[in-house]
Amino acid sequence: MKQIEIDAKGRSLGRVASEAALLLRGKDSPSFERHIVPENKVRIINTRLVLVSGNKIKQKTYTRYSGYPGGLKQEKMENFISRKGKGEAIKKAIYGMLPKNKLRRIMIKNLEIID
Repeated sequence: MKQIEIDAKGRSLGRVASEAALLLRGKDSPSFERHIVPENKVRIINTRLVLVSGNKIKQKTYTRYSGYPGGLKQEKMENFISRKGKGEAIKKAIYGMLPKNKLRRIMIKNLEIID
């Protein structure tokens, strides 16, 4: 099992997320197989110091749907970060970058975010 640590201090949210997604997927390893979950554990530290561009924090929206009529909820990134923290925004970005199959939930469990 490989323990990998990423320092998010002073880095862009998307750059940190894409690096973490690549490592969680196991694409850094020569023994990469897309149908097998690697045993990489990724730890991201200093998430509160990650950079988000000025316009993105005000314009980006997170959308979720309850499944009921009128159940579409939208929230600006500014409110999302104040409510849940930048660590959750990074986790959401990484989750979106992983493959949309049965392995995604298993891979995201190997992610640890430390504020």
